[in-house]
Amino acid sequence: MIDSHGRTLQDLRISVTDRCNFRCLYCLPETEAALNFYRGRWANAQDSPAIARSWTPKASLLSFEEIARFVGIACQRGIDKIRVTGGEPLLRKDLHKLIALIASHSGVRDLAMTSNGFSFAQHAQALRDAGLHRITFSLDSLRPEMFRKMTGRDGLKEVLGSIGLARALGLKPVKVNAVIIRGMNDGEIPALADFARAEALSLRFIEYMPLDSARAWQKDMVVPGREILALLQKHFPLQPCLASNPSETARRWRIPGSEAEIGIIAPVSEPFCGHCNRLRLTADGQIRTCLFSTVEHDLRDRMRRGDSDESLSAFLDQTVWLKEDRHHIGEPGFQQPERSMSCIGG
Repeated sequence: MIDSHGRTLQDLRISVTDRCNFRCLYCLPETEAALNFYRGRWANAQDSPAIARSWTPKASLLSFEEIARFVGIACQRGIDKIRVTGGEPLLRKDLHKLIALIASHSGVRDLAMTSNGFSFAQHAQALRDAGLHRITFSLDSLRPEMFRKMTGRDGLKEVLGSIGLARALGLKPVKVNAVIIRGMNDGEIPALADFARAEALSLRFIEYMPLDSARAWQKDMVVPGREILALLQKHFPLQPCLASNPSETARRWRIPGSEAEIGIIAPVSEPFCGHCNRLRLTADGQIRTCLFSTVEHDLRDRMRRGDSDESLSAFLDQTVWLKEDRHHIGEPGFQQPERSMSCIGG
């Protein structure tokens, strides 16, 4: 599938739920700690980041069979990388059954999942047995108090345990994402990198993006990728990695003497839209052609009214052709998506 800007799409991110058991500052900032953080730094932040939340009803979610059907259609059109996301995907009951359905498609070359890791231990073996290739965990701090401020939960012990378990099960590489917010966890950048070095992890530092439900994002909160890199280079003799394909979102480095890999994803300060090869499917069956799309394309209703695979394939081609050229963050008139990251899928 090729869009109107000449990009070939190969990567599909599938959200299976908009629910989450964490309340991260950069996604669902609904805790007192989040309120105090925003109040203390930016006068134009809302009085409270808490908002009335209404989760998507179960009947509106795509079933596992509907998701698997779409994966089959997408694979026939060239998609070969699948990532299951949320919300927190492990809140979706019997998720391993969906993993098995997706893994059964011969066109799926890479099957991954992103999770906050809190309940991974309960599902890890079933997911591995079902065909999961690799996993990415969110880990924004190594300090219990800061972890609680960032996520709204006491869960650091569980996440660290999940990282070790994933490695023991042979999920490789085990990736860790850290969203860096100025004034919160930016002082932990070297410590997080050293943790990745010691544990042979693939760590991704990610710039804070305007996808929070409170709409309290300000550019002042963003620690640019170049600043993160300069700090890391003071502590580690980083060796650049050659990009394996032009659609990579991260610039990557090796730490000599370790299997660890450090990456920086800088969508705000250094956009990589020109090579984007991703589509997103929300839990309620909407196709999004960009993380920051303001328009969604309804797959669920087409499926449920009985459209054939051929019709859905044509619809997919038409949707891909409309993919945006870029996300427009920082440009005049930029519009933050109505839905937060937990609804869109990471």
